[in-house]
Amino acid sequence: MSDKDNKGSMTVAEAGRKGGETVRNERGREFYETIGRKGGATVKAERGRSFYEEIGRKGGETVKAERGAKFYEEIGKKGGDRVKATRGPNFYEEIGRKGGQKVKKLIEEGKRAALAAKVAQEAAAAGGAPQQEGAAPATTPPAEPTTTPGNE
Repeated sequence: MSDKDNKGSMTVAEAGRKGGETVRNERGREFYETIGRKGGATVKAERGRSFYEEIGRKGGETVKAERGAKFYEEIGKKGGDRVKATRGPNFYEEIGRKGGQKVKKLIEEGKRAALAAKVAQEAAAAGGAPQQEGAAPATTPPAEPTTTPGNE
């Protein structure tokens, strides 16, 4: 069938658009947000977080190939300016401080883990069992003298 035979008919895209607009007008934008969240949670449960990471990376590579790296600089600046306008310049100070505290904590945890690994490695090399950090050295209690009845 050709388009000439179906004068006045819609394409699939036009019908979908019209249907979507009708649903939006009847149920509101929130309806789409709700079903989008539900759908995203279902996909995450079925395919895992790595699926979203992969499609995000592929999408980013496609956009970079089409628009160039400069595009990301421009949208980043626009986004930063918008955040600054809505939340104020102190917002960046606050998140910077929080980020710095998080990095400091991660560095401390890394140092503790490295020390524990070193202690475990040294203990293994010495033929002993590795100790947990902060634990007292393992000692064997002295053997109790054995007595037999009548030899006291």
